[in-house]
Amino acid sequence: MNGPDDTPDEVARAPRIPGPRAAADDHADLTREPKGGPAEGATGSQAEGPARPPEEPTPVLPPPPPSPPPHSVLKSLLGAWALSACSPEETQAVEDHLTECAPCADEALRLRDAVGLLHSERDLDLDPLLRSRVLENCLGRRPARIPVPNWATPYDAETARLDALLRDIGESEWHAPVRLKWFEGERPVTRKTTVAGVIGHLLTVDGLVSTALGLDDPLGPKATEVTPAERTEAYWRGSYHPPTRGVREPWREQSHALIRTVSFAGRGVADLTVTYGDFALPMRDSLLERAFECWVHADDIANAVAYPYEPPSGTHLHGMIDLAARLLPAALADRRRAGLASPPRHLVAAGAPGRSLHLEVEGSGGGHWYIALDSPAAVGSPDHAVAQVAMDGVEFCQLVAGHVPPEEAAAGQDGDREAIRDVLFAAASLSRL
Repeated sequence: MNGPDDTPDEVARAPRIPGPRAAADDHADLTREPKGGPAEGATGSQAEGPARPPEEPTPVLPPPPPSPPPHSVLKSLLGAWALSACSPEETQAVEDHLTECAPCADEALRLRDAVGLLHSERDLDLDPLLRSRVLENCLGRRPARIPVPNWATPYDAETARLDALLRDIGESEWHAPVRLKWFEGERPVTRKTTVAGVIGHLLTVDGLVSTALGLDDPLGPKATEVTPAERTEAYWRGSYHPPTRGVREPWREQSHALIRTVSFAGRGVADLTVTYGDFALPMRDSLLERAFECWVHADDIANAVAYPYEPPSGTHLHGMIDLAARLLPAALADRRRAGLASPPRHLVAAGAPGRSLHLEVEGSGGGHWYIALDSPAAVGSPDHAVAQVAMDGVEFCQLVAGHVPPEEAAAGQDGDREAIRDVLFAAASLSRL
């Protein structure tokens, strides 16, 4: 288009203005040509010029490896490394350091040797006391909602320990011969039976406690036998076949029932009377006596089948010794009436202190007791002691069980020899089948 003053020659010499460029997208690759060739209206030199080379991506370098911990830190980890208590990263760092540091390598070897000494060789047999320890630990962490009375815990513990022994023995060992021992008058007595026969004996005598609590009698509702010996003989005679391991289940069910009943019964049950024919005991002492016999016969079984068996805990053993010491004045009076002990020397009123023997029991469960010599109603007193006997706790229990002759029982004796002999024989007379 020409203006009014423009000539054709001036218009022809005016510079040419290029057309508009196509707009580029913000995310487009500007090094490439738009689709369809050069932009419309671009000059030839712009369309055919050399392409801009693409930019090379910046290479990503891996992070530098972490520097190893300082020497002091690695040295402090040697003990944990020897015990295999380090994390995988710490283990790798320590082992890399040991290849470069001779002092630390020597120290690591010494620690590894020391750790080896901490692991003693053990056989693969389980500890027979493992079950009782696990139960004790569990009850210590979470006590039972209905706790067992303290006076019944020895029976609970000893029946559990014997049950663990019975679970470990084989079928044939139930017929292993066991010789039961007790003391009558002036001489020891023995009776041969089997492992299963011993459990049958415990079952029938525990039945006296069961009937006192109103539970079933294992000999049946029409049983007339009242003494432990009579009941045991009746059970053995009534067995059509020799007892086998099948006797374990009724014995264990009965012991569980006894513990459960006294636990739910309350305080009054401790004073119930349990009759053993020619003598009687309150329930609290009766279960303690049954715990004592359970331990003694468990030891008989363990010796018959070569099984390791430990005495009761110190607390329970002390209770058993205390019961025997409390029964000694009456046992001594019974022997005196039968003409087996010396006559009384100084009779005193009931409840008054009288001539006494100082019984010193050493070891686990031990203590000091003063046994009245002239009357079961007298009170033992250190001021009236005329003799002293010192014994180990387990040995004293073996004497009471009739397993040790009275003449060989006392480790230490001092004072009136006649009084010492009477008390030792009275202790042995507490035993029975």
